[in-house]
Amino acid sequence: MALSPVALCSRALLKIGAQTITSFNDDRIEADIAEAFFEPTRDALLSAYPWRFAVAQANLVRMNTAPLADYAYAYLLPGDCLRVLSIGGENYRRIADTLHSNADTAIIDYIFRPEEEFAPAYFEQALMARLAAEFCLPLTENSARAELLYRLADNEFERAKRIDAQQDTPRALDDFNPINARQS
Repeated sequence: MALSPVALCSRALLKIGAQTITSFNDDRIEADIAEAFFEPTRDALLSAYPWRFAVAQANLVRMNTAPLADYAYAYLLPGDCLRVLSIGGENYRRIADTLHSNADTAIIDYIFRPEEEFAPAYFEQALMARLAAEFCLPLTENSARAELLYRLADNEFERAKRIDAQQDTPRALDDFNPINARQS
């Protein structure tokens, strides 16, 4: 079950004992804090790990002008690109909304911001925990409690990463023979 941004923030607010919100436009400090912290916190959590549900591929459009130095080509990144993961084994550098590389074509794997309904429950739990930690200090002014919530959020993040890592077939070790390795 996917939760809306307001529902995620409301649950995070409950974790710190604050009042829930029905909208980011509520005329209360909780809504102001939730609105200010939600998007940057979500995007930071999405960018921090190559979540299987938030990875996409794109064939980039080469720009007419070449980079000034180091690489032969510049490509325009998709507008929803939060983090570039790879460009097919080629070296690259991200500069603002462009990608520079010597590859004459560029198909990238990247992290994007998926619609809320595609976020799995384990990610929602990690996001709620991180939001609660972010909300704590401005709403409660209790730094010890905020520190504890950050530790709990880190634990939830690690748990979510472990679950997400199981969403893919493990790569086989090709041509690995331990007996031959010992003889080398």
